[in-house]
Amino acid sequence: MLFEQLNPNYCRTYLIAKEGDEHVVLVDPSLENLNKYLELLKKRNLKLTHVIDTHTHADHISAGAALKDITGCQYLMHENSPAKCVSIRVKDGDVMTINGIEFRFMHTPGHTKDSISILLKDIIMTGDFLFLDDAGGGRDDLPGGDVQEHWESLKKLETLSDSLVVYPAHEYGDSEPSTLGKQRKSNPHLQKRSKGEFSQYIGSIGMGPADWMKGVIKANYECTTDLKAVYIPDDTKACQIVRTVDKSVHDIEVKFISAPKLNEMLAPHPEDVALLDVREKYELTDQLGHIKGIIHIPIGALVQRLYELEKYKDKTIIVICRSGVRSATGAQILTKAGFEKVLVLHGGMIAWKKGNFPVE
Repeated sequence: MLFEQLNPNYCRTYLIAKEGDEHVVLVDPSLENLNKYLELLKKRNLKLTHVIDTHTHADHISAGAALKDITGCQYLMHENSPAKCVSIRVKDGDVMTINGIEFRFMHTPGHTKDSISILLKDIIMTGDFLFLDDAGGGRDDLPGGDVQEHWESLKKLETLSDSLVVYPAHEYGDSEPSTLGKQRKSNPHLQKRSKGEFSQYIGSIGMGPADWMKGVIKANYECTTDLKAVYIPDDTKACQIVRTVDKSVHDIEVKFISAPKLNEMLAPHPEDVALLDVREKYELTDQLGHIKGIIHIPIGALVQRLYELEKYKDKTIIVICRSGVRSATGAQILTKAGFEKVLVLHGGMIAWKKGNFPVE
């Protein structure tokens, strides 16, 4: 079986086909990558027969409706999905053979009412119902979310084999797909809890702002094919619950440094400054690149890895991300932890690149 992950960012899209067959399925395609999918299909002489969305997405617009219109493929979701353009609706326990491959569908609500997980021979695609390792699972505070239903869905996994490899619809850190057996040890959502204990666990976790996400959900209900139909901010891990940051850090004021000023500071004595880049690993080699000599700790791991920065406490630490959103949070975390000389690169790597300052 051919199984490929196509996207370079947080969102995951999977291409599935029988080895040697031109007919393919896409799972969780995003509209922003529509042209890339179409170019890939054309380049490799593939025919898209089905698009599957594991749930109604809240952080991006699905490409399901657009791909259905352009290619004539079937669009599949759970029977609870309000999306108007879905052509095949499945329920819990349904089994379909698509292009010679058996797809088994589990209804796994909690993050949304229409969440499904998809079982192939040795793979489980979990959508936002279950992420990898410390990321736990998708938030339950959006329209259709239900903490108790999420607990009940997690219980369904108990009958499944440890050897299944978990592929979620998002990966916000550096985690690689791994077995359900490993996830049972490393994923906080899969620790044994009563329904009440699970509700308390979720209730203790911050969710972050969500107002803009309701517009995205509505757009996906309406099967929009317009990427500009709703506002979607950059640099966000919207569907992830925030389990490691003390909420009080967001009240801490931080100081900024401009890209030109940082460049001046680095020129004579770069050793006097510690550059902390809190983006994800893949971002370090994208079009923005990174500044030479950075310390790399993704924002989601910063609290657990603060000890790595102790040796830099006497230096000025410059926190860097793509646009300045995550780096401001990083600076707040450092300040809360007792680091006194912390600055945020104003405008992030976008501003640095606009200034034509050196990157790697």
